[in-house]
Amino acid sequence: MNNANESWITALNDVLMSIIGAINGLLWGQVLVYLLVAVGVYFTLRLSFIQIRQFKHGISVLKNGKDTSEGISSYQVFCTSMAARVGTGNMAGVAVALTVGGPGAIFWMWVIAIFGMATAFIESTLAQVYKVRDSDGQYRGGPAYYMEKGLGMRWMGTLFSIFLIIAFGLVFNAVQANTISEALHHSFGFDQTVMGIVIVIASAFFIMGGLTKIAQASSKIVPVMAVGYLAIAIIVVIMNITELPAAISLIVKSAFGWQEAAAGGVAYTIAQAMQSGIARGLFSNEAGMGSAANIAASATPNPNHPASQGFVQMIGVFADTIVICTASAAMIMLSGVMNEPNAAQGIGLLQQALSSELGGWTTYFMAAAIILFCFSSIIANYSYAETNIMFLNGNSKKGLMIFRLVVLAMVMFGSVASLPVVWNMADASMGLMALINIVALVLLSKLAINVIKDYESQLKAGKVPEFDATKFPELHKHDHEWTPEKQNIKRV
Repeated sequence: MNNANESWITALNDVLMSIIGAINGLLWGQVLVYLLVAVGVYFTLRLSFIQIRQFKHGISVLKNGKDTSEGISSYQVFCTSMAARVGTGNMAGVAVALTVGGPGAIFWMWVIAIFGMATAFIESTLAQVYKVRDSDGQYRGGPAYYMEKGLGMRWMGTLFSIFLIIAFGLVFNAVQANTISEALHHSFGFDQTVMGIVIVIASAFFIMGGLTKIAQASSKIVPVMAVGYLAIAIIVVIMNITELPAAISLIVKSAFGWQEAAAGGVAYTIAQAMQSGIARGLFSNEAGMGSAANIAASATPNPNHPASQGFVQMIGVFADTIVICTASAAMIMLSGVMNEPNAAQGIGLLQQALSSELGGWTTYFMAAAIILFCFSSIIANYSYAETNIMFLNGNSKKGLMIFRLVVLAMVMFGSVASLPVVWNMADASMGLMALINIVALVLLSKLAINVIKDYESQLKAGKVPEFDATKFPELHKHDHEWTPEKQNIKRV
């Protein structure tokens, strides 16, 4: 009887893996990659390469974003979105891209990041335009809100929320916890159950405090983990500075097939480089997926204009992919471990690179990096899900405590178990979520572009941009936080 039950469960698991695998293959192997690239190029052209023209201004907006008269600052939101973006994918994902696509993958990762900056600008601006206040006076918003208010399609926002909650609120948090517990178990022999309890307690401390506490924690954790990681990368680069020009040349030549790039006897094609690099960039910076837009709406921007947060999130994509992912690639390529016959896979390749360059103590550094990267992702991912729970509940906190307990249960589950079918389901949920968001972005792009142009025209006139919602007829048909009456109340 037990054997029959086990056979039935195995068969069901195989069927689920087959169906979900087919969905993921279609979404991530074909549809989404092309769509995200296409919308990135489209928004870049419509905004006249704003990510390049106004890059310096974006940095200044981020600096000024530390100051706010109320709520969560733009800088805190930037750190929270970076906490969610920056994870083991910036380490293991880059290593996989190099292994599968060769050095040319890094070039295409840069390209998709540049186009993704424009997409992130659009979605974060829309999130700000359509934000609302909850019962505690905290701003809420994101794709679900602009689908309901901007398009009049609550059903669309509901679907988006459900997919995001499954992917980011539940499964991805289990994945992050699993990465922490496994890393500490393999490196130091720590018991995974004990580590799971520790992770749950630490997560609960921040999750129970809501968005404000998460934003405050992220603004302290993210700078430490980013600076520490980049410092190690800079040391490796300096140690191999004479090899740097050749590495950059190899990246560019391999991207276009001008030079056959081979490592360990494996030759890479242009198609492999493009697919690996683009997929790595999209997974890492999340531009167009709608996830980061959820926290972008929570900011009180400075200057007081929706496009301000667009500039901030644009810089976030740059920092995640162009800076941190490139740091990982530099450490791997300059160490030369890719050419070794016994080269490791995934994050092990990066560890091998650091050990060969700096010694065995880097095992401890990598363990610390994994803990910071993954733990910050857990609390930031939860913040995304919380906003969508609020959307489903009509901005009521009803049931929020139950959801927090479910999230913590998933963190514990992830610390001690690994079910591939669950992780694949999360990829499918994220893919469907991104697909819905892309449709909404295209339909609402005219308004977003006009809002951004309004910001730029004021900037060009020498003014500090300020948003006047009366200029935009599309916003007259619903209640929002940018009405003159509410802005006057906020000033008082």
